[in-house]
Amino acid sequence: MGYFVTVEPGVNLYVEDINPSGSKTIVFIHGWPLSHKQFEYQFDVLPAMGYRCIGIDWRGFGNSDKPISGYTFNRLADDIRAVVGTLQLQNVSLVGHSTGGAIALRYMTRHNGYEVSRLVLVDAAAPTGFTKETANKFLKETLNDRPKMMQEVTDSFFFQYITPRFSDWFFQMGLQAAGWSTAAVVVLLRDETLFEDLPKINAPTLIIHGVHDKVIPFAQAQEMNHKIRNSQLVPFQYSGHGPFWEERDRFNQVLAQFV
Repeated sequence: MGYFVTVEPGVNLYVEDINPSGSKTIVFIHGWPLSHKQFEYQFDVLPAMGYRCIGIDWRGFGNSDKPISGYTFNRLADDIRAVVGTLQLQNVSLVGHSTGGAIALRYMTRHNGYEVSRLVLVDAAAPTGFTKETANKFLKETLNDRPKMMQEVTDSFFFQYITPRFSDWFFQMGLQAAGWSTAAVVVLLRDETLFEDLPKINAPTLIIHGVHDKVIPFAQAQEMNHKIRNSQLVPFQYSGHGPFWEERDRFNQVLAQFV
């Protein structure tokens, strides 16, 4: 079922809550500039295995409200905290993909891992996001021809072949966001880093990363594995930036085992 959670006055986030009576809860935080819908191929499988799966659209993206401000790691982490508190979630496994992984890391340090027992980082945009050069190119395109920018993101995202129809679906998902929020998060990924967050993570952490990732290099997964005490790195040999789709059967199996 889908509903809205108020995270601050006038800002409501869309939450997809599948199998609310499931035994264990997994909260999914999507990547930029996508929505909870990127995890469709997890939601098809994991709830049927008995898990409660919760997908949250960040402010500015998917079906959530799209305010003009609040696009910092701190505020985006606070938004997740508001959802966890409002829904009274307990003993959660927190899964963050790409920028969602960065938000999950900040959630763990800023909110002392509130009600999170396990952390899963999927091709996380940490400790750094975009290089200045990449960010400025994306920023210019977002503000002048956002569909062109989104097509470039789609084309560089996957290592596996994607059908034209799948490409269309993915492309449209990115355009659901507002232009201003899309641009604001590019600036965030350019200007904020998470070097200081990594040594503060105490929860057991699973790092999943596509070996062929062109968006966030595999070397960053190795760095996170080195800096996060209680972490294990599982390389996905046939994936780019989207192992949740590119190797979905293995991804779901590894995730379910860890949770």
